[in-house]
Amino acid sequence: MIVKPFEQIVTEHGPMVLRVCRAVVGPADAEDAWSETFLSALKAYPELPADANVQAWLVTIAHRKAVDVTRDRARRPLPVGEVPDRPGRAEPFTGDVWDALARLPDKQRLAVAYHYLAGLPYREIAEITGGTADAARRAAADGVKALRATYPLEGAHA
Repeated sequence: MIVKPFEQIVTEHGPMVLRVCRAVVGPADAEDAWSETFLSALKAYPELPADANVQAWLVTIAHRKAVDVTRDRARRPLPVGEVPDRPGRAEPFTGDVWDALARLPDKQRLAVAYHYLAGLPYREIAEITGGTADAARRAAADGVKALRATYPLEGAHA
């Protein structure tokens, strides 16, 4: 089997990986996660078996990079103009699909992103996130149900 040049892998799978990164870490950190994904993939690509599922392999790397970004974000202090006396309420939903995805619980957000944006089967999602294919299917279904319940109603005015 002929191995594709890495540039072709980036061209073919780059948009899908960016969509997954946006869904998992949000638009602000997506490009960094995308870049980190392909830097890691470039290093490992020569060792990738010829019969490997490149798409699933890239989503696995993107998942790990997204976890790193999420952990880094949690450690970062948030600048504020004035410290409130009491905790405030979360700002209202903006109607943006990326915001809607960000509001999903982690398992649901990952399952929706990996299945509907990357096109991975539930078995592969379970291998990436841990758990079973049935649990990944349930998380995706629950995530889509939650998106349908909030996104079209509040985003319909746009």
